[in-house]
This record gives sequence, structure tokens and C-alpha cells, in this order.
Amino acid sequence: MLAVVDSYNDLIQAAHQIVLSPSDTDYLDQLIPAIRDASNGSRTQQLIQSLSQSSIDREAEIERMCNSNHQEFVTSVNQLLRVREGTVSLTSEILGLNQSIQTSTEKLAQQKKGLVDSRGVRQNIDEATRALKDCSEVLRLANQVHDLLGKKSHYAALRALDELQNVHLKDVTQYKIAGMIHKSVPATQKLIAEAVMMDLNTWLYRIRETSQFLGEVAFYRTELRRNRFKERAENMAQLGDFKLNSAIELVSDETEEFDILDNEDVQVDFTPLFECLHIHEALGQSDKFRAEYAATRRRQKELLLPPSITLIDDNEASLSGLLEGIAGFAIIERATMKKAQELRSPVDVEELWDSMCQTAITLISKALHQIDNAEVLLKIKGVIALFIQTMGGWDYPVGALDSFLLILFEKYAELLRRRFSDDFQEIVSTDDYMPMTISNLDEYDKVVNVSWYTPDKSRGELEFPCVLPFSQMYPLCCIDIRNFLNQFYFYSDDHFQHPSVIDETLKTSLDELLSEKVCKSLVERLSSQYLGQIVQILINLKHFETACQELEQLLMAARSSTSAAGPIILNATAEFSNNKKTAEKRIFELVNSKIDDLIETAEYDWMAPTLKTEPSNYMQTLTRYLSNIMNTVLLGLPTEIKELLYFLALSHAATMILSLPLQPEVKGINPNGVAALAKDVRHLTQFVDTLGNPILRQNLDELQQTVSLMQAENFDEYYDIATRNKKYGRVDATTGPLLLEKLTHTIQSPAKADKFTALSSRFVMKS
Repeated sequence: MLAVVDSYNDLIQAAHQIVLSPSDTDYLDQLIPAIRDASNGSRTQQLIQSLSQSSIDREAEIERMCNSNHQEFVTSVNQLLRVREGTVSLTSEILGLNQSIQTSTEKLAQQKKGLVDSRGVRQNIDEATRALKDCSEVLRLANQVHDLLGKKSHYAALRALDELQNVHLKDVTQYKIAGMIHKSVPATQKLIAEAVMMDLNTWLYRIRETSQFLGEVAFYRTELRRNRFKERAENMAQLGDFKLNSAIELVSDETEEFDILDNEDVQVDFTPLFECLHIHEALGQSDKFRAEYAATRRRQKELLLPPSITLIDDNEASLSGLLEGIAGFAIIERATMKKAQELRSPVDVEELWDSMCQTAITLISKALHQIDNAEVLLKIKGVIALFIQTMGGWDYPVGALDSFLLILFEKYAELLRRRFSDDFQEIVSTDDYMPMTISNLDEYDKVVNVSWYTPDKSRGELEFPCVLPFSQMYPLCCIDIRNFLNQFYFYSDDHFQHPSVIDETLKTSLDELLSEKVCKSLVERLSSQYLGQIVQILINLKHFETACQELEQLLMAARSSTSAAGPIILNATAEFSNNKKTAEKRIFELVNSKIDDLIETAEYDWMAPTLKTEPSNYMQTLTRYLSNIMNTVLLGLPTEIKELLYFLALSHAATMILSLPLQPEVKGINPNGVAALAKDVRHLTQFVDTLGNPILRQNLDELQQTVSLMQAENFDEYYDIATRNKKYGRVDATTGPLLLEKLTHTIQSPAKADKFTALSSRFVMKS
């Protein structure tokens, strides 16, 4: 109510201001807004009332003024009448204007209602449009996921699916399509996982097929590195102490860059693996994927390893193929571990590696019985060593393989011993045991170069054909010995961590071969009755002893730094030296046996009726024999051995000759018989004098003094100690009296001589 009063007062004040306007213009300027406001506020009647009230008030004021001033009043009345007329006119205009405004207001209301209705429709359309756009975007992304799957863009498909689920579906949750798509997300994720696993399996299959070739390339690159390092070591002696894969070798070869997984021969793209790993991580299935991947690799490892291999034929089941496949597999594993540490742990990779190594060792061990050739085994060792060096460069432990090389070495050493044992046996058994004849200088150089032999003459002094002291077996054995040494040390080439084992095994094996197959075989042939063969065996033994001494020095120089220090002593050296004495003894036996045979042919007539004018046939034959063997068969022997042989042979001959008159069958010896014996002794003495060695003459002292005693006129001198020591000091105290008892001065005439006295004393009839 208070608000109505205030409004009414405002209209009255406005009417007063309109009435009091100084001019018509101001009057209209104030009147029109007042009419418009009153019309808008439905206060037109109040405005009219206000104007009427203002008019009444104005008339009252005019009346008061007229009362005081008539003229002014009349004037005012006239003005008022004019005002009134104006008011009436204005009122009419206001009423018309009001009617017009009301009409306009109704139209405006209708238009406004239409506008409001159109805005609602438009809003609904906009909302529907936005909904359609959002749903279209959702459907587009859903279709895009499947399109990306078709293009094998699995990770992009998963990201699009994640964006669809976490962003776009939230905007359309009020629509059924959102629920339908939301329910299909797990199935789509599974579809993506299956698709990426299918691609991964394809990749794994290709990797398995590529593994052997990858290993072959890795072996080839290792071989190139090995050759480069050998060349550097030849140019720089300091590098000789370092091995392949050592820090020094790696630094020296760092300029040769090569990616084994990405080169012109092999390209291994890990994208499928990484994509599969990322997708499973995004799906929260990392542990499941790691387990499946590990199981797959274990199955591939089993497929990689054959049930058996052959070490003879070069085919798919060969050792090279096996080790190349393992190498390629292990390289992929190590590269995977480095590129995706969360996928492959070192423990998993090492476990697979150890399993493959043990299986390979088992397969090779089972097939070793096929090998009976050391060269084939050496090739096998070379392949394994190349495998070890290749995988050592990838930081794989190779201790088990190094130990297996030691087992292979034992087999290799046994095969070498067996082969060279047969070779030595054949050489010894087929030798002619004659001094070796050399026909030209080239042949001479070859023999001297392979043999441990110091010639007596320089090359310029030689005349061909010439004869070397040893037989053909010696240089042949020297060649085999050198080959034997080289074959042993070939095993340490490239890679072998046990050089001291080679040194010790080589020494033992060489000792065994020289002792058992050479020395023992030569000693067995000493039973021969052929003196020339025995002499040649002795000469060969001497040269083999020299060879053993040289071998001891050679083994010391060639042994590794890890072997025990100190001199190397071959038992064969002592064997050859000791058996030289056996050969010398056998020579003495044969010479003495020949001397015995010759002396047994002696035909002394101890009671001869006449004197002999010539030495006995046996004595002449004996001296010729001794002279001949010294100048022919024994010519190659050292001077000291020949002198010893002379010494012992003459001593034995003197003893045997002295035993002839001591035989029980000899009952008596007359001066003619003594003279015949003296003539033979003198002939033997003259032969010894021609040898130019006074010491040899001493062997005949007892024989000479005994003959002198038998020719003495006074036998009493023998029983005089002083005289005996001076003239017959070498005569045996027992022999002298026996011979003196047999002496007689009786000489039968030839006519009365018994027909049997002309026979040898060996055929004297026994009583």
C-alpha cells in the first residue's frame, strides 16, 4: 500500500513539473516520458488524475491570485483556459497514444512468446546435435580401433580404445550406446592382446628361424676379429700376452663398428616385442606376458636342440649348426634383456644359457665315440673355441665349456698318442738299419733341418752321394716328433685356458712314445744276430739321446708361463743312454761269439813233429775279421766305443787262446806246439801294434808272458818270486804250473806219429 502512495505522489510531482514547464517544448519533453511510464506501468488513469489535480490546484492558485489581482487573474484565467484546452488536447493524444502502446504491447507479447518457444526448440536441436556429434565421435573412435587393428597398429588401437573409454564415453553416459560400447571394451582389449600376441608369435618364429644364421654371422665376425688381432699382435709384440675379448683387444678393435642385429646380412627388429610388452603393461597384464614369453622361449630352446648330433658328416645336425643356433638364440636373449630389462631378468637368461650349454656338452660327449681322427677332433675344438669366444663377447659365462675343452684335449691327446705310436712302430719295423745315403744337397738340407744333428763337415765340404751316420728311421722319427709337438700346441691356438695341462701331457706322452715305441722297439731288435744292425741301432740310440736333450730344451722354451719352473727331464733320455750300454754289450757279445767261433776252429797239434812256418788260419782270419769290422761295420761308431770294443775283443781273444792249451784233452805240449802258439800270438801282437793304441797291447800281456814262460829254458825262474814278478807278473798263478806240467821235450818223428795227432785238439780221442 505504501508503494502505491509513493507512486501516486510521484505522478503528482511530475504533473506539477509538467504544468510549470517554461515552454511548450519542455512541456512536451516532460509530458511524453510521463505518459510512456504511466502506460507501461498501467497508471494512465492515475496520471490523468494527477494532471486534473494539478489543474484544480493551479486553478485554485489562480483564483487566489485573481482575488488579489484581477487583471492578473483574468490573464491567468485566459492562460489557464489555454492550458486547459491544451490539456484536453493532450489528454486526447495520451489516450490515443496509450491505445497505440497497448496494441504494440500485445503484439510484442505475442512475439516474445514466439521467441521463447523458438529458443526452446533451438536449444533442443542444439542438444540433439551435440548428442549426435558426441555419439558420432564415439562411434568413429570405436571404428578407428578396429581399423587400426586391421592395419596392425595395435598400440595405437589400444590408445584409441583407452581414449574412447576414459574421455569420450563419459560425455555420452546418458545414452544406451555408451553402455553398449563400454561393455565391448574388455572384448576389444582381448582382441588387441590376441592380435599383438599373434604378431609376436610370428616374430618369435622368424627369430627362431634366423637364430642359426645370426650365430653364423656372429662366428664370422669373431673370426675376423681374431684375424685382425693376430695381425696387430704380429706388428706389436706387447699384444701377444692378451686374449680375444680382453679390454686391450676390445679397445684396439673399437674402430671396427658392427651391429650384429642390424647389418646388411641380418636385421632383427624388436618392435613387435616392444609393442606387445607395452600393450600388456597398459592392460595390466605384464606378469602374465612375462610368464608366457618365458615359456615360449623355453619351448623354442627345446626345439632348437636336436636329440642327437653327428660329428663326422657336415649336415644340419652338425656341431656348427648346433652351436650357431645356440649362439643366435643367446644373442637374442641378451639383446632382449638389455633392451627390455623388465621383461627378461639376468637369472632367466643365465638359466637358459646354462641349460643349452649342458645339453650341447652332453650331445657332443655322446657323439665323441665316432671320432678316431685327431684332426677331426681339432676342428671340433676349433668350432667350440670360436663359440666360446663369440659368447664371451656377450658376457656369457663359459666355464663349463672351458672345462669341456679339457675333456676334449684328453681325447685329442689319446688319439695323437695312438696315431703317432702306430707311425713310430711302422718306422722302426720297416727301417733297413743301414747308414742313410744322401744323393744331393737338397735332400741333405731337408734331413739336417728336420733332425737334431750337427754335421761334422760344412755344406761346402760335402761330396755327394754322402752317408749320414744314422739310418733312415731317425729323420723320419724326428719329423714325427716335430709334428707331434705341433699337433699338441695346435690345440692351444685361438682359445684354451689350460696351457700347463698341454705342457705336462705333451711331456708325458712324448716320453711314453720315445721310451715305449722307439727305444723299446730298438732294444727288442738287439736280439738280431746281424752285427751291422746292432751297430746301427747303437748309433741311432746315441742320436735319439741327443734328440731327447734337444727336446728338453725345446719344451722348456715352449712351455707356458703358468707351468712349473725348473728344468724338464725326459725319462726317455736316460732310457736311450742306458740302452746304449745294452747295445754295446750286445755288440761285444756278437764279436766275442765270432771270436769264439774262430778260435774254436784252431787246429793246434800240441805234439807236432815239425815247426809251423805260418800263423794258423784261424788267427789270420781273426785279425782280418777284427780289421774288417772296424773299417766297415763299426766304422760309424765313436772312437771311444771302437777302442773299447777292441780292448774287450782282444782281451776275450787272449783269454780264449790261453784256454786252448789248458783244455783237459791236451795231455802234453812239445816245443813245436809251443812255437806254433807263439807264432800266432806274435801275429796277433803285430796286428794290435798296427792299431796305434798302446793300451790295447796290455790285453795281450798275460798271453805273451804265458807263451814266454812255456818257451823258457829254466822253469825255476817262475817259482822264484822276484823273477816271476819281473818276467811273468801277468801269468796266472794257477795257469802257469798247469801248463808247465804239460810241457815235454819229446818230439816224435813224422813216420811214427799217430795219424790222429794231425787233427785238432778238439778231436783228440778220450780215454
